[in-house]
Amino acid sequence: MNINHLAIFHAVAEEGNVTRAAARLHISQPAVSKQLRELERSLGMALFHRLSTGVRLTEAGEILAGYARRLFALEAEAEQALGELRGLERGRLAVGASTTIGSYLLPPLFARFHRQHPGIELHLEIANTQQIERRLSDNTLDLGLTEGMVTAGAAGTEGATVAASAGVTALEAEVFDWDEIVVIAPPGHALLQAGTVTAQQLCEEPFVLREAGSGTRAVIESALREKGLTLRPTMTLGSTEAIKRAVICGAGLAMVSRLALELELQTGKLAMVPVRDLRIRRPLHRLRLRGKYEGRAVREFVRLLRAREA
Repeated sequence: MNINHLAIFHAVAEEGNVTRAAARLHISQPAVSKQLRELERSLGMALFHRLSTGVRLTEAGEILAGYARRLFALEAEAEQALGELRGLERGRLAVGASTTIGSYLLPPLFARFHRQHPGIELHLEIANTQQIERRLSDNTLDLGLTEGMVTAGAAGTEGATVAASAGVTALEAEVFDWDEIVVIAPPGHALLQAGTVTAQQLCEEPFVLREAGSGTRAVIESALREKGLTLRPTMTLGSTEAIKRAVICGAGLAMVSRLALELELQTGKLAMVPVRDLRIRRPLHRLRLRGKYEGRAVREFVRLLRAREA
């Protein structure tokens, strides 16, 4: 198989468009189309459906695209390793994160990293844990960060390494910090006048919750179930930002990640309700592909991640 043909196929598969792939490769569109046809002819099967809206991979194309992603990811890894001799002057760092970490913890870290190393291109992909694990296994992410449990019993001491979930034995997970789920209310709410309250008192209040199936909701309901308690939801919303807005407007109380509250607490739009008999903590995990070479950019980013509160 001609490696040049495979590189062109890989670009078209990623772009989903021959014109964009040609621009990315700095060659003409007819040249791209010609070499794609040559590759398909040599393989004896079609790799793309040619549609008016662009190109879509056939079943054979999907299979080849998976191998191409891994091949060119390894090529990039080799270049990165050799580029260590030049220091952090250029390169790319791709981080995958679950919603809370990606939305609230990483943006200031990305800004700090960029100020220190402006030559490094940063890419953040926000997705659920399974998607991040899959992307790490495909070697298309350099680093994965997720909240919650990775395996039963994985919430060990900080720095402990455990096997990742869903049978992905090629991944390792390390607890790098802990997040806390806290109760929020609008300023002036009656419970804020009581000093501290009990979990039982909370469950007598109307609550705004994440949708069924949400990892955050599962953690909350599990902690209350251990006390024989359940919440009384008045509405379910699909994002933390929507929940915070609903609480500000008086729709009820809510439980959200402490990471998501910095701005609202500073401006006084929301307040935390102290609960004396309920503390919900969840580990924050760093996922990595076992045996993968970690470049200097990854190591430096992890250093900033660990030192962010210092």
